[in-house]
Amino acid sequence: MGKERDVRVGILKAPKVRVVFHSTYLLDGQSYEGEHCFTPATEERLFVPADSRATFTLKEVVIGIGFHWERKEEQTFCGALLLKMEEEQVRAINVVPVETYLTSVISSEMSANASLELLKAHAVISRSWLLRILQSSISKPQISNLKSQTSNPQTLIRWYDNEAHIGFDVCADDHCQRYQGVTRQSNPQVMEAIEATRGLVLTYEGKVCDARFSKCCGGMTEVFESCWENIHHPYLVAKPDPYCNTTDKRILSQVLNNYDQETTDFYRWEVHYTTEELSALVVRKSGIDFGRILDLIPMERGASDRIIMLKIIGEKCTMMVGKELEIRKWLSESHLYSSAFEVEKTADGFTLHGKGWGHGVGLCQIGAAVMGDQGIPYDEILSFYYPHAELTKEW
Repeated sequence: MGKERDVRVGILKAPKVRVVFHSTYLLDGQSYEGEHCFTPATEERLFVPADSRATFTLKEVVIGIGFHWERKEEQTFCGALLLKMEEEQVRAINVVPVETYLTSVISSEMSANASLELLKAHAVISRSWLLRILQSSISKPQISNLKSQTSNPQTLIRWYDNEAHIGFDVCADDHCQRYQGVTRQSNPQVMEAIEATRGLVLTYEGKVCDARFSKCCGGMTEVFESCWENIHHPYLVAKPDPYCNTTDKRILSQVLNNYDQETTDFYRWEVHYTTEELSALVVRKSGIDFGRILDLIPMERGASDRIIMLKIIGEKCTMMVGKELEIRKWLSESHLYSSAFEVEKTADGFTLHGKGWGHGVGLCQIGAAVMGDQGIPYDEILSFYYPHAELTKEW
């Protein structure tokens, strides 16, 4: 077995960073307590806690970047604080052990009051996802999360992965995994879930699984290659999910934090644009002037009905766009809930009739919440969403 290591989590980048040290932190032998404001400096500054219980608060942390729930909040963290200069701004990085990081993740990705079995299941997949990122960062440089694959100027195929960070391992927002410090760790069950699964990851043929997850699959999970690189993972399959259709607010509150609960129509949803609204939106989001949009035609769908390739026909040009997240970016001011939608042409424009929230690959958080609420053990939840994968202890 290996040894638990530290993870460097990028929290925010700003022209200045305001920090409140709630107890003593040390930098080059100098003590820091109370509130401080830091501006860019050429040298890195690592503030180390004087004891294991020390915490600090970062002001104006942006969460939900680019999504409809984007906002700022104060967040409190344990562990060390690393400040680096990046593009003439200050990057604040939290340095913590993996298991401490996971304690926050499973409280941030969902409610700390979720069922114990759901928290255990999410601890395993979040640990698996992270460990795979940490292992890959050792073997290859992290340069860009944007991948393109096209030989036709009238076709754009683009996907986004988790290799975008230089100087730290993972970010704290939805691009990686939500990590909001100790702010939401309000239930002892969170620590119980971490301790019960300490070091456990999902593996397939001896390698740590790419354990993706989404908020709501919409009734059918999707395969990896529909959303990212054309690689098939036998443990990321398309299958009906009979659990994720629920309106039970008690169960939904286990998965949806306060800002997530502002979204109520994620299982089945509808968006309408007039032709003028859609035409202006697409040119603004894509940078391509299609002129007046005449039609949206799904050309290829994944197993869950998510659109992989969409033809956009305009008066000035016609273009094919994929994969699912790029489609969602072009058709919304933030991100369309999912690409699993049907297009209805109306008298004044287009209505999109959709299902699900997210890419739908791997574990469906709402479906898993229903399973956990029914008392289904965490290992059975994992077997349902990641068939052929095995539980393996890494440390």
